[in-house]
Amino acid sequence: GKTTTLKMISGFLKTDKGQILVDDQDITTLAPEKRPVSTVFQSYALFPHMSVLENVIYGLKFRGIRKKEAREMGMEYLKIVDMEEYAGASIGEISGGQQQRVALVRSLITKPKVLLLDEPLSNLDAKLRVKMREEIREIQKKYEITMVFVTHDQEEAMVLGDQIAIMDQGKLVQIGKPEEVYLHPQNDFARDFLGI
Repeated sequence: GKTTTLKMISGFLKTDKGQILVDDQDITTLAPEKRPVSTVFQSYALFPHMSVLENVIYGLKFRGIRKKEAREMGMEYLKIVDMEEYAGASIGEISGGQQQRVALVRSLITKPKVLLLDEPLSNLDAKLRVKMREEIREIQKKYEITMVFVTHDQEEAMVLGDQIAIMDQGKLVQIGKPEEVYLHPQNDFARDFLGI
């Protein structure tokens, strides 16, 4: 149900019923490319034949932004995640954590209203996961961007979430602030997920 929800928000899967609202605008029937939404995938989905900078600015060419301006913007965004020195590197030359950062700023550069993250840290080792969690939280606060973050890791959910939605077999089991959900789990599944 988690990935299905992301696909519905991004427009790659039609909804059976209900509405998807972003800033009170109904985007339910908008084509994916018309939605104010960007996605960071578990696999990062970077282009191996492009440099780091080319990957970051890829989405800008569809917005009519000139190459020179796009490159300047790309360098600014790479600075956010301390990656400007790797601008000319190929994707194969950088680590998994660096690839994650490139995927993150590539999604941010288009200035989406909603950023969807589909288990983006699952391929990283424990130490790097904690560091990237902190970076994502800082970026979220700095840009005041709504993020929908899918994870199976309850610690990640508790640290990153302002609101947590727990799903079981495609059904929403519970939604609330992290402390509310932790202190008052609605059922055994929620309790097990939270490790209580």
